[in-house]
Amino acid sequence: MRRADGALEAGAQTVAVIDGSLRTAERASVSVFDRGFLFGDSVFEVCRTYGGRPFALELHLARLERSARGMGIELPIDAAGFTREVKRGLARAKNPESYVRIVLTRGRGALHIDPRTATGSTRVVIVAPLAPLPAELHTQGIEVSSIRFGRTTDRTRAEGAKVSAYVANMLALWQAREHGAHEALMVADDGQLSEGNSSNLFVVREGEILTPPLALGILPGITRGIVLSIATELGIPHREAMLFGHDLDRAEEAFITSSLREVVPVVRFDRRAIGGGRPGPITLRLLDAYRARTGLAV
Repeated sequence: MRRADGALEAGAQTVAVIDGSLRTAERASVSVFDRGFLFGDSVFEVCRTYGGRPFALELHLARLERSARGMGIELPIDAAGFTREVKRGLARAKNPESYVRIVLTRGRGALHIDPRTATGSTRVVIVAPLAPLPAELHTQGIEVSSIRFGRTTDRTRAEGAKVSAYVANMLALWQAREHGAHEALMVADDGQLSEGNSSNLFVVREGEILTPPLALGILPGITRGIVLSIATELGIPHREAMLFGHDLDRAEEAFITSSLREVVPVVRFDRRAIGGGRPGPITLRLLDAYRARTGLAV
């Protein structure tokens, strides 16, 4: 909370750093004329802390820069500046573990879709308490549902960017949840699977890990990249491959990855069991190795 003199009290758990200014959650706001609010004209990153330290922050900031470049949004500060603002928010929030969201918008402009009307940019770092994930996510696995939806940036100069315009992903997840599934898998008109509504997809077949290629325009997930590097270290064969529904039906294991959920076993696809309907050994091995990489005891 904020004292009468305007200073933040120690112990505030959710804070925001807006264009370098530290705010409580109650005082955190941006203009209604900001294009991030009006048009979803912004890019973002989400990471979490382990032991109070942001994990893979440098990788997230590098991707933020690539996303901004694809969208034609100028970075107002460099990666070191963003890092300082993240650490400032973490130090003030004092959470045991935190959720960190970094948002960069094109800024304010005329009430017109033309991005050239924007002046400056807006940057926001949100630090909030990390909500614990249900343990059964990793011990029992999840179901995924194939949903036809596309990305806002498909076939644009910003293909593969992590943009804030998530309406298609949100509605796909809504539909998947109505089917009793935890995650939606994006399926194209030809039946090809590419990624989840907020995750990357992996399949294990004959001991080999398969994942859709980045050339499809999917998000180059930070956790995806780390898991592939871990697979290399462990000597587990892996490659990019086109995946369809029948690949999941024939899979021995499947899993999704994301920064907040880590490595999550997928045990059902469109109400059909994958493998034995239980998390597989390769998936669990990767989960343990990923957590070891973060410094989390396994």
